[in-house]
Amino acid sequence: MIEFRLPELGEGIESGQVIEVFIMPGDTISLEQPLLEVETDKAAVEIPSPVDGTIVDVYVSAGDKVEVSQLLMKIKGDDENKQPPKNASAATEEEKSSVAQVPLPEKEPEAEKKQLPLPKSASEDDIPPSGLLAVPAAPSVRRLARELGVELISITGTGPRGRILKKDVKAHAKAIIKSVSSSQTGTLVEPELPPDFSRWGETLTESFSTVRKLTAERLTQAWAAPQVTQFDKADVSCLEDLRKLNKDKVAKAGGNLTVTAILVKALCSALLKFPKFNSSIHMGSGTIVYKKYLNIGVAVDTERGLLVPVIRDVDKKDIMQISVELTEISSAAREKKLSADRLQGGSFTITNLGGIGGAFFTPILNPPEVAILGVSRSSFEPVYVDGEFVPRLMLPLSLSYDHRIIDGAEAARFLRWFCEMLERSPDSMFEQMV
Repeated sequence: MIEFRLPELGEGIESGQVIEVFIMPGDTISLEQPLLEVETDKAAVEIPSPVDGTIVDVYVSAGDKVEVSQLLMKIKGDDENKQPPKNASAATEEEKSSVAQVPLPEKEPEAEKKQLPLPKSASEDDIPPSGLLAVPAAPSVRRLARELGVELISITGTGPRGRILKKDVKAHAKAIIKSVSSSQTGTLVEPELPPDFSRWGETLTESFSTVRKLTAERLTQAWAAPQVTQFDKADVSCLEDLRKLNKDKVAKAGGNLTVTAILVKALCSALLKFPKFNSSIHMGSGTIVYKKYLNIGVAVDTERGLLVPVIRDVDKKDIMQISVELTEISSAAREKKLSADRLQGGSFTITNLGGIGGAFFTPILNPPEVAILGVSRSSFEPVYVDGEFVPRLMLPLSLSYDHRIIDGAEAARFLRWFCEMLERSPDSMFEQMV
């Protein structure tokens, strides 16, 4: 009998929400057959079967929150000839190993111990003398605790027999950091809601989806930065002519030559000239991280909420390659087929609402990035050229930036330079196309 547990879903992902269960007890399954779909804060993932066999029991249903290593179901494999002998008094080999191999606590350097303060619930007076307690934790968990400066003795383990897991160490460290941060800067207090909205009429209450919850949390984080938005317009008349001229060539390669794809490529030159817009800041250490790579995130509207897949190394790709990749990741995002890796590593974000309409808007930062470019719908406007008004296709652009590192004059220069590049030399971006 196989106890099938939730496997690792990606780096840093500890849990998810079950969207749908595809099987039920008694069903015959085959190797790699999807058993259920789990939505994480990164993407929706189908969990495949590890064997050919028959479903014996299912312990989860749609809507349940599940954690890595949690028991999902029991499967009887086709190659099982007989059940192993039952012995209620004997532990399994894995349990024996888990208990027998609990290492003694390692002596941690004093400097590392003092990196973070202990929470009030675990003061120094509460810690037993050294050597009186063997903390149940694997060597990798102990190493993580040392790196984060966390005392294992102050953590309550959630694993079997109180064993401390990596997620326990991370959660404990986050709680300490949040506590310290709150005491120093204060926390954003949400307004109290009326106790009962239904007294004014009919209501419906539903829980956040995983994606919506993550979006809300990240935007709350972003609002901690002093954000300013700079507006400008670019004359993209020539750029639109070039787009129409090359769109069939790109379509044959499997892509869609959109304004977004062109702007992604154009951002390469702008970010190389203005490297501060391709950075991140760390207020705690007072440092700026300048990124030598150019990974552009593109906001995609899906039925589950906003996702931002990342196109990596855009400076090494031409517009055709970017167009094909953008088409692929946009479809994958809407079809819940994005891998978690495709949503990480961005250094600058672009969001285009031109397909819906509107003139300007104020996009919110995507932390830890320090700038984001918003694109609205282009329209023909009368522009005064050589003594007369002529119709020109104008593209509204909105640049939001973190004022802690970028000054208003720098933002204005960045956006004006970007607009002039689109106006004066748009053909240079198409030269590498094959």
